[in-house]
Amino acid sequence: MIYCGIDWAEKTHDVALVDDSGRLLAKRHITDDMAGYKILLDLLAEYGDTEETPIPVAIETSRGLLVAVLRTGKRPVFAINPMAAARYRDRHAVSRKKSDPGDALVLANILRTDIHAHRPLPADSELARAVAVLARAQQDATWNRQQMSNQLRSLLREYYPAALAAAAIWQNGLCRPEIREFLKAAPTPVMARRLTRSQITAALKRAGRKRAIEADTERLREALRTDWAHQPPLVEDALGKQMLAVLLQLEAACTAADNLAKAVEEAFVQHEDAEVILSFPGLGAQLGARVLAEIGDDRERFADARGLKAYAGSSPITRASGKKSAITRRWVKNDRLNHAGYLWAFAALTSSPGAKAHYRRRRDGHGDWHASALRNLFNRMIGQLHHCLQQHELFDEQAAFPAPPALEVSAA
Repeated sequence: MIYCGIDWAEKTHDVALVDDSGRLLAKRHITDDMAGYKILLDLLAEYGDTEETPIPVAIETSRGLLVAVLRTGKRPVFAINPMAAARYRDRHAVSRKKSDPGDALVLANILRTDIHAHRPLPADSELARAVAVLARAQQDATWNRQQMSNQLRSLLREYYPAALAAAAIWQNGLCRPEIREFLKAAPTPVMARRLTRSQITAALKRAGRKRAIEADTERLREALRTDWAHQPPLVEDALGKQMLAVLLQLEAACTAADNLAKAVEEAFVQHEDAEVILSFPGLGAQLGARVLAEIGDDRERFADARGLKAYAGSSPITRASGKKSAITRRWVKNDRLNHAGYLWAFAALTSSPGAKAHYRRRRDGHGDWHASALRNLFNRMIGQLHHCLQQHELFDEQAAFPAPPALEVSAA
C-alpha cells in the first residue's frame, strides 16, 4: 500500500510517498499550475495509482484546483486539520524542527498509521458542490451586509439621528433601497430638512416603491423636520462624505446578497433532495440550501444520525475524569450548519405544533434556556432529516412528533 502526503502552499507544493513500513519512496517539489499537476499525477501513476487501486492522498485543505484535480476518479482525498498535523509532527521530531518536505512526509504517515481515524472528502455530486459554493457565498454576503449596516448606523448616530428615525419605520431599515436613495439625495441633516415632498416621493419611486408612497413621504418628512442636535457645518459635511462612501459599500453588499440569493434558489430546486428538505417546517429555499451545502448528498458520509448530529454540534458531549462528569455542548463542529440549525429550529416553532410543544417541554419541564432548548429541537429534527434523506421520504408531522400516550388515552 502506498500513501501520499502533500504540503500545499500558494505557489508551490511538496509531495511525499511512503509505503507500509514508512519508507520514503519519492518526493517532489511541484508548482501550482497545470505542469505541476501533471507531474503529480504522473508520479502517482508511476507508483500504481489506478481506478482499481487508487493511492490515498492527505492534504491540509479541502479547496482549490489542486484538490479538484486530485478528486478526479476514485482517489480518496483526506483533508487533515492543520492542528492535527502539528500534533503528529511531534511524533517524528522532538526538536520542533519544521520544513515543507517534512510536513508532506508527516501527512503521508498520518494515513499510513491512522487512516481509519480520518474521513475522506465526501463524494458529493457536482450540483451539491455548486449549491455549497453559492449558499456559503450568500451567507457570507448576508453577514457582510449586516456588518456594513452596523457600520453605517454607528456613523449616522454621530451626526444624523434623523436618518435613523426615518429608517426605524422599516425592519432592518438601513438595508432598504428607500433609505439608501434618501441618503444619496440628502447626505447631511441640513440637506434633509430642505427636501420637498416631491423630492422625497421621487426618491421612493427610484427605490421601486409603488404603494403607500404618500404615507411614507409624510412619515419621512416629519422625521426629518424633528429638532436634533447638529455637528459644526464643516464637520457635518465631512461626515456626509464619509457616509456616502460607506453607503456605496452597503449597496454593493446588498446587491451581492440579493443576486446570490436568486442563484441559490435556482440551483437548489434542481437538486433531488430539495423536495425532502423543503418538506420540513422552518426550512425555505435559502436555509434549506445552507443545510444541503453542509451535509452534502453523499449517503455514505454519515453512518447514522449520531454522526450527523455530532458534525452539526447539536448533540451534547460528555467529559468524564475519575468521579467528575459533565455534559456540555460541543465546541468543535460545523459552525455554518450549527448556525443554520439555530435559525431552522427557531422558524419551526411557528410552523410545526410538534416542534413548539417539544420546545416548551424543554423550557418548562427540563429548565433549559432558550438556546439550549432550540439546540435540543435542532438535534431531534436533524436526526429526522437524516432518516428522510436516506429513505427519500417527506416530513410527516405525526411521525416526527407523536402525541404522548397520556393524551392519546384521554382523547379516546
